[in-house]
Amino acid sequence: MQNNTKLLLTSLTLVGLLALAGCSFPGVYKIDIQQGNVVTQDMIDQLRPGMTRRQVRFIMGNPLLQDTFNTNRWDYLYSLQPGGGQRQQERMSIFFNENDQLVSLAGDFMPGVSRDQEILGGSGDTTVSPAHQGQPAEKPAKAGSLEDSIQKEIDTIETTPVPTPAPLETSPQ
Repeated sequence: MQNNTKLLLTSLTLVGLLALAGCSFPGVYKIDIQQGNVVTQDMIDQLRPGMTRRQVRFIMGNPLLQDTFNTNRWDYLYSLQPGGGQRQQERMSIFFNENDQLVSLAGDFMPGVSRDQEILGGSGDTTVSPAHQGQPAEKPAKAGSLEDSIQKEIDTIETTPVPTPAPLETSPQ
């Protein structure tokens, strides 16, 4: 009797430990949890002092929080927790004056500077230069190489025009 009780207790303990270990099994997919308003740097860059509440709402969407005691402040919050990862949160507060015009911004975004540029220490210049500028010219393939034979095949391909069907007559006969 005592052996059966020990065996039963041991097996129940083992099953319980396996069930508990299954809750945090590394192969289990955990979903990303997003909450709040998605705010991008492009949205912030469109905001200008003097905009009306309606114009700001058109660009940013409805605020997540509107303070009952301070009606001139709108708060946008965004939270992302990647499956099993650390939670990241961004916030943005927009302030209006008595005439319902935008006067200031506060939070994780600032006009004109993207977070990538801020982290990397780059300038706010967003001009794009051609890719070939500053790079050495391509070297021709060596004669007899695989690259050379592929290039010759490409150069000798003859294009054939795509036939276009004649338009259908729509007049009755």
